[in-house]
Amino acid sequence: MIRYALHCERGHEFDSWFQSSGAYDSQRKRGLIACPVCESTKVDKAIMAPRITRKGKSSPAPQPAAVSEAASPPSSLVMAPQERELVSKLRELRDHVLKNADNVGNKFPEEARKMHYGDIEHRAIYGEATAEEARSLIDEGVEVAPLPVLPDDRN
Repeated sequence: MIRYALHCERGHEFDSWFQSSGAYDSQRKRGLIACPVCESTKVDKAIMAPRITRKGKSSPAPQPAAVSEAASPPSSLVMAPQERELVSKLRELRDHVLKNADNVGNKFPEEARKMHYGDIEHRAIYGEATAEEARSLIDEGVEVAPLPVLPDDRN
């Protein structure tokens, strides 16, 4: 996973996680990345300082003094009220899906294709798919989206 600092055309700054740099490029090209404040889809990466750890050390290498705090995210998560609201909405969305959709496990790509091509009745489903399987589904025109991974899911 890659965390990017982003900003929209109106100057709003926010962070987002992506499976890879290619995933960011693909989502940006398709207009799927939107500013959580103004919903603009004209979003670009902000300048970021790399996080480098020294070999054999558990703490990150010191950041140069010229790097601003905004470009170097803190090691603990501190969220602004807008970010907390966004995380709350994402949690509601995920909980709604988990409560109202069928978990088809690792048969997700197969089930999604069957519905897309009309072989079985449409219904809400979720499950597991590799990145390659998800890309293949998207290439076929099957509408899929990952369930949001929230900050507290990683702790």
